[in-house]
Amino acid sequence: MSRDFIGALLQLNAEKGVPREQLVKTVEEAIQAAYRRVAPGNENVYVEIDPETGRIRVFRAMIAVEEVEDPLTEFTLDEARDVKPNAEPGDIVETEELDAASFGRIHAQTAKQLVLQRLREAEREVVFGQYAQREAEIITGTVNRVEPRGIILDMGKGVEAVLATTEQSPTESYRIGQHVKAYVLEVRRTTKGPQVYVSRTHKGFLRRLFELEVPEIHNGTVEIKAIAREAGSRSKVAVASRQEGLDPVGATVGQRGGRVQAVVAELNGEKIDVIPWAEDPAQFVANALSPAQVVGVSIDEAARIATVTVPERMLSLAIGREGQNARLAAKLTGWRIDIRSDQPREAGATEARERPAASARERHAPAADQPAESTEEVAP
Repeated sequence: MSRDFIGALLQLNAEKGVPREQLVKTVEEAIQAAYRRVAPGNENVYVEIDPETGRIRVFRAMIAVEEVEDPLTEFTLDEARDVKPNAEPGDIVETEELDAASFGRIHAQTAKQLVLQRLREAEREVVFGQYAQREAEIITGTVNRVEPRGIILDMGKGVEAVLATTEQSPTESYRIGQHVKAYVLEVRRTTKGPQVYVSRTHKGFLRRLFELEVPEIHNGTVEIKAIAREAGSRSKVAVASRQEGLDPVGATVGQRGGRVQAVVAELNGEKIDVIPWAEDPAQFVANALSPAQVVGVSIDEAARIATVTVPERMLSLAIGREGQNARLAAKLTGWRIDIRSDQPREAGATEARERPAASARERHAPAADQPAESTEEVAP
């Protein structure tokens, strides 16, 4: 039995990834619980397993205390020192060794069920710890099935990840067996094991993709300062260099755009604007409105409004289709942006005004974007 027991432990250790010490402790607790469950008066029974030989010791023991509250499991310090002279309060003092061979068939069946249950719990706890450490990172899974709540990804070892419908890009579709990268939002304990919730729309997913593709971002010489994203459509990424003489935009984009195109391909064609971050708010706002050229920016610190003047021919480009460029620039910079033409306005001329999205706490995805405002004003 000892050889079989050690072999089973080693096999479980290899298959499940549960440390052998934890496996031994789990089996000890399960057999101990079986002893205590099947017969009254066994509350003070303990089990020890030698992980090298597989030998199981079963013994009775009492806890040394200064004042006894439970006479079935506790005895006084004086009584404890009659058995173990150097006993201290809280010590477990062995009083009688039991014959492990007398463990009956019914007892053994109960122990087996408890051992299997505890081993499953230990395995789930190990897997939970592995994935909990990977929150805010990218993992890869295989599309296993499609449910009303979203796509279910098989992560291996019986672990599934949920890619909710709200966390999927509107331009993407998935097929069974497809390998999918996703950003880990949260890992929860459930009765069926760890449940992983992932996203492909979170701006953190875009950040991690750039870290994978751009060595300068991964090693910290280029820093992503801010991201504004409308998943499936367009994103803006502000980057800054920590190394003098290094062009952060050039490093991020890569030779002939190779690095950014790799990210775009992963996001199924989502457009990405990489812009240089600037400490000066006026310069940062001007950069954020790229690819439109900016004539000037006036900053109102108190109201958090940036009034931007652009050439007449750039007005539509600065605003963007359905106000998207101005909206993303506002989210990226945190400033409300008011875009004006550099030409005298005629009757019916349009000004674009955009506010950053409300600073709602982001949990699973960015807060919903506010639609762009536009006001019609008539020149006097």
